[in-house]
Amino acid sequence: MDAPIRQSDLPDPLALAFLGDAIFSHAVRAMLVARGVSRAGELTRLSLAYVTAEAQSEGFLLIEPSLSDDEAALCRRAQNAGHLNRPRHATPADYRRATALEALLGMLEVTGRTERLRAITDRVIAGLTHREETLP
Repeated sequence: MDAPIRQSDLPDPLALAFLGDAIFSHAVRAMLVARGVSRAGELTRLSLAYVTAEAQSEGFLLIEPSLSDDEAALCRRAQNAGHLNRPRHATPADYRRATALEALLGMLEVTGRTERLRAITDRVIAGLTHREETLP
């Protein structure tokens, strides 16, 4: 079991979300390339099944029940942080949950919890594959 995380020792939740966004986008892109997708347009189209606020919100709901107390506390902080740049197509609730997921991934990276980071990222991606069927 990892040592408890002191929330005061962590960067701001929105900074963690910034990092987590890049981590999640990279994981999705790596998964698509590993599947053999090679055309740029197709990579971009398929990535939209995973990297939108709506998709990440759904992904957060998949992993939320399995969060540790420390992880849940960070996610609550991220959801309650100021959100000035919400995309027009995202609901406030979806955007807040997406931000929580991204902040969680950023926190796991910053604290060196790479096994947990990989497990959560893999679970979210696996749980969202059905969304590819709904893409235009």
